[in-house]
Amino acid sequence: MRMLNVSLMAIPIALFALTGCSSGEKPDPKPTDATGGKTGEATGPVSTGCIKPSDLKYAGAFRLPGGDDENSWGWGGQALTYRPDGNPNSADDGHPGSLFGTGHAWHQRLSEITIPKPVVSKTKNLDELPTAKTLQPLQNVYGDLYPELELPRVGLALLPAQKPQTSSKLYFCRASHMGEGERIPSHGWCELDLKAPKTAGAWRIAGADNFTTAHYLFPIPSAWAKQHLDGFCLATGRYRDGGQGSQGPVIYTLAPWRDGNPPPRQTELKAKALLLYSSVTDEEQHKLKDYHHADEWTAGAWLTSGDKAAVVFVGTKGEGKCWYGFANGVVWPEEGPWPPVPPAPNDQRGWWSERFVDQILFYDPADLAAVAAGKKKPHEPQPYATLGLAPFLFGKKDTYRRYQTGGMCFDAARGWLYVAEYRGDGDKPLIHVWRVKP
Repeated sequence: MRMLNVSLMAIPIALFALTGCSSGEKPDPKPTDATGGKTGEATGPVSTGCIKPSDLKYAGAFRLPGGDDENSWGWGGQALTYRPDGNPNSADDGHPGSLFGTGHAWHQRLSEITIPKPVVSKTKNLDELPTAKTLQPLQNVYGDLYPELELPRVGLALLPAQKPQTSSKLYFCRASHMGEGERIPSHGWCELDLKAPKTAGAWRIAGADNFTTAHYLFPIPSAWAKQHLDGFCLATGRYRDGGQGSQGPVIYTLAPWRDGNPPPRQTELKAKALLLYSSVTDEEQHKLKDYHHADEWTAGAWLTSGDKAAVVFVGTKGEGKCWYGFANGVVWPEEGPWPPVPPAPNDQRGWWSERFVDQILFYDPADLAAVAAGKKKPHEPQPYATLGLAPFLFGKKDTYRRYQTGGMCFDAARGWLYVAEYRGDGDKPLIHVWRVKP
C-alpha cells in the first residue's frame, strides 16, 4: 500500500539501505568523476522490433538565442516539444518545423524557436555551432493556475486537435520539487499563439500525486494509442530523487479532452499507469535495475522508425555507493547531532553517488502493451539498452554538476531526436540532435 505522505527525514536510514542506497557505510570522501556510459551499451535482449542505440546517429548541436538571465533561456530548457508546422518559411535544410521550450527555471515561460541545421564540433567549440532564432518570445502562459512553486518541475508536449477540439494544443504540467504526497492541480493546455494562449486547467491526475505525474509530457503514437490505450495518446510522469513516488521513471497515459473541452478547473483526469515502480515507502519493493536514489530522469519520448520503436528517457544514472548528505561523503544522520555544512561546492545537501553517468534508457513498447493489456504489472518493464551521452555533451562534468540534461522531443516524420543539455552554453542550454535510422 502506498504511504506517500511521509517526510523524507522521517524515513529510517535502514530503509534506504534496503532500496538500493547504502547509507550505513560511509562512502569515499572524494567521489570519483564519471564521464562514461558506453555508447550503445546493451543491458538485456533486444527485440527485432526495437530501436537500438546504434540506430541513433549524432547530427550535432545548436545554440539558443538571447542572454542568460532570468528573462531568457538561461538556466532553462527543462522542457521541449516539436511543432511540425512551425516556421513554414524555413530553409530546405531537412529540419523544418520549430521547437517550443521553457526558459529560466524560476519562471518556465514558453518560447518558440527555429531549428537550424545542427553542426558536429569535434573540439566542442561553441563558436562553430549555429544559433536558433526566436519565433515567439518567452511568455507566461500559466496565468493564475499555480501557487508559488519551490524548485518547480515542468513538462511540455504538443498534440494535434483531438475530438472535440478544433486546434492543436500545447499541454504543460508544473509542480514543486518538494511536497511529498501533494495532489495539487498540475496539468493544463493552451493555444500555440503564446500571446493569446487561452489557457485551461489546472487539473489533477486521478489516483496519483505530483511525485509521479508532474515533470515531463510526450506524445504517444496515435495508432499505438488507439490499439492499446483506447486513444489515450498523451504520456506524463515524473521521477523524484530519493525514490519518493517511484524508484524509476513513470508513465501515466492521459486524454484530457475526454473530460471536457476544456475540463473544468481541478478536474481529476482519467489516467492509466504504463510504467510505475515502487515508492521507497511501499511494502513491496520493485525498482529500476541498478537503481540509485541519486538518479535523475528529466524527460521522455516515444521513438519510431518504420516498424521499429522505443520509449526513451534521458537523465543521469548514479553508480557506486550512494548516500544522503553532501558530495564530499558526509552522510546526513537519521537523528542529530547534525554535521556542519561543508564549504562550497560541497554545501548542497541531497542524494549523491560516487559516479554519475548521463544516458538515455530504452524501453520496449511491447512491454508497455502487455501492461496495458493487464498481462504485466507497471513495475515489470525494464530498459533493454542504454546510450551514454558523455561523448556528446559540452558542459564540464564533475561530481558536483550531475544535472546535465533537460527536455527532449521527437520529430516522428523525419526521425530527429532533440535533447537539451542543461547549462551546456554558459548558463544557457544547448540542443543536441540525433537522427534515428529510417
